[in-house]
Amino acid sequence: MQPSKIRVMIVEDHPLFGAGLKRVLELEDDIEVVAEAHTGKEAVELAEQIRPDVVIMDVNLPEMNGLQATREITTHMDNIGVIVITAYHDDEQLFHALRAGAMAYYPKDVQSSELIPAIRQVARGNYVVGDMVMSKPQVASWLLRKFEEMAVFEDADVVFSPLTPREMEILKLITKGYSNKEIARALGISRQTVKNHMSAILRKLAVNDRTQAAVLALKRGWIPLTEVGE
Repeated sequence: MQPSKIRVMIVEDHPLFGAGLKRVLELEDDIEVVAEAHTGKEAVELAEQIRPDVVIMDVNLPEMNGLQATREITTHMDNIGVIVITAYHDDEQLFHALRAGAMAYYPKDVQSSELIPAIRQVARGNYVVGDMVMSKPQVASWLLRKFEEMAVFEDADVVFSPLTPREMEILKLITKGYSNKEIARALGISRQTVKNHMSAILRKLAVNDRTQAAVLALKRGWIPLTEVGE
């Protein structure tokens, strides 16, 4: 009896990259691509229906970004490992991904010789950070050490916390040039509530104003450029 294959779902809104990744994975005897999604919302819905073993998740996605989708999947669905891939790569983005529930994180130029072993490790329930394979307690300890090393802000835990869905909604409207009054009207909330959320956004992102927050969100791919002009 042959061992079961690792069932993988690819979440990527660029067809060329997604198709190339699928071709590479399907060359492996123990990996099967069972689904493809092109938005964060679709990824969550398909993960619920199909229950893949591993999800390869882009960050820059329409409707719901990859970190939000990762949090939804890992919070509500057991035994699904998420590998986050991104065009924008740094330690802070890595922390966001791991705190959202990802079990591995790579830039988009990752070599298949590195990604494929990571898929196998994640399918076994292990975390992969750089060249280290870790259990959940080990990665929690590693994150804590890194937080302490990078604690250049008064409250590093707040700084590295991903934004809430409501904060992401507000940030998306900010990138479109909405004023606080227009945001309040669009979301059906008070202007004071918008101001409160805005303060939290600035604090979490460690920026001084709404323009810096918008630029950072676009730069990191949390909000796709295609949605800004809608």
